Amino acid sequence: METLEYVTLIAGIAVLGVCFVLSLGSYFAGKALIRTDARPDSEAAEKRAFTRFGNFWFILAALSLLLVTVSIVARIVASGRGPFSNMYEFSVAFSWGIIAVSLFFLWRYRISIVGAVGFVIALAMLVFALTLPSRVLPLVPALQQSVLLSVHVASAIISYGALAVGFSAAVIYLLVRNRRVSWLPRPDLLETISYRTVIIGFPFLTLTIILGAVWANIAWGRPWGWDPKETASLVTWLIFAAYLHARVIAGWRGARSAWLLVIGFLAILFTFFGNYIFSGLHSYT
Repeated sequence: METLEYVTLIAGIAVLGVCFVLSLGSYFAGKALIRTDARPDSEAAEKRAFTRFGNFWFILAALSLLLVTVSIVARIVASGRGPFSNMYEFSVAFSWGIIAVSLFFLWRYRISIVGAVGFVIALAMLVFALTLPSRVLPLVPALQQSVLLSVHVASAIISYGALAVGFSAAVIYLLVRNRRVSWLPRPDLLETISYRTVIIGFPFLTLTIILGAVWANIAWGRPWGWDPKETASLVTWLIFAAYLHARVIAGWRGARSAWLLVIGFLAILFTFFGNYIFSGLHSYT
């Protein structure tokens, strides 16, 4: 199983790397098609460019997701638990979430550049995972609530994956907001994608924190202790809550809301890599 896990992970990284290169090629090739369209600002032109150039690398992205899935399943079979005991497992699972959500939004909106940014984030996480110790070790006592922690990590994977795609769309929005370029996605469409990723990701982020509190109460006898990772996750939740409040209640649009998404995703990365900065009860992860 360990050999299958490693081989499929390497294959998934290789396929995703090729997919990223082809997605950029699809994007630049699509520029020419959209530029010559009779209605260069039309959503139909963007979707036609994706259909003409993007189907092959879309299939490759799906293959990469399948290979990473097999690697995770092999890890689960070998360890007898979910992928939640160390940074190697978290990084692979995080990448899986980004690829899966990127594929969903690519299928829904047919915008190559958003997928390309999402894939490069996932690729970076997978390469980072290869630098980490991957040996299966016995669980520390605090991690022995396997079913609870599996659901906790699964909700975090969905949340982080969705919010990573929202970050990608927000970054592209900030690059194009002051000008309309025919071969770039429309700013209003990018803003819609960003908002919908938060609609998906925020409830799962909330569930992640709630399940973490339940786990902490079982493992350490208290639901909340202001551990550095707990505090960082709360700050992350507050940033995305502020984004939803500002957009829905205060009517924020444009660059202000996009910057909130960028800051929110940076907070996710800080929470994820906080083990290397602060010591605490989560230091084993």
